[in-house]
Amino acid sequence: MTLWEMAGLLALGSVTGFLAGLFGIGGGGFMVPFMTLLLTAQKFPPDHVVHMAIATSLATILFTSASSVRAHHQRGAVLWPVARVLAPGILVGALLGAQIAAALPTAWLALLFAGFIGFSATQMLLNRKPKPSRELPGKVGMFGMGNVIGVVSSLVGAGGGFVSVPFMVWCNVKMHHAVATSAALGFPIALAGTVGYVIAGSRELGPPSWQFAGYIYLPALVTISAMSVLTAPLGAKVAHSLDVTGLKRYFAGLLYLLAGYMLFKGAASLVT
Repeated sequence: MTLWEMAGLLALGSVTGFLAGLFGIGGGGFMVPFMTLLLTAQKFPPDHVVHMAIATSLATILFTSASSVRAHHQRGAVLWPVARVLAPGILVGALLGAQIAAALPTAWLALLFAGFIGFSATQMLLNRKPKPSRELPGKVGMFGMGNVIGVVSSLVGAGGGFVSVPFMVWCNVKMHHAVATSAALGFPIALAGTVGYVIAGSRELGPPSWQFAGYIYLPALVTISAMSVLTAPLGAKVAHSLDVTGLKRYFAGLLYLLAGYMLFKGAASLVT
């Protein structure tokens, strides 16, 4: 790894941590496109670069989520009862999602990422008001929604905020509480997804080495995690100082940018 690549990873970790605290997204939605670009530049196998980017992103969320949720918890914003009910379904879904992702070609995985991110951004930007009577579903419904969040998050390497935040807001959970609770959900998503990608990647890339554990690129994991845990609390602090409308707008804008890059990456892979 060159000095410039190390500097890029440190910068990526700093921004990722800040965004994780700000939006409760674990930072993965931001990280995957840039990790894909970095791994492509390092000439890793094209058939595996998106898988590696997603797996590495999920692994870093283990550390980023812990730092982010601590900052949100100190402000009393995390809805722990909601997180506890969603967590079992998320664990099952994330494990399953990693195995599905491993079976998908890189191009389709990139296009899937772009589609889900773009859809979530649109839902957030439209700012549709939920019916005042709408509430979070019961335990069965929450388990099912947890499965959806886990599968999708594991497929695209994100902490689940782009699904869980709109879902909770749609169920009349206040935006700041939704962001904070989503940050707490990032840890079980990352844990199950990381295990799944280590298992799936070991079948494709062989036993762990100093560079890889399954699909996880270890140098990037260490570098990004070290910086993200430092900046996640700052992002959480900023999140609680913004108005809800502004937070939604910034969230949607960020997701559109990321969706555009991955759409280009997926389309280019199909053509070549």
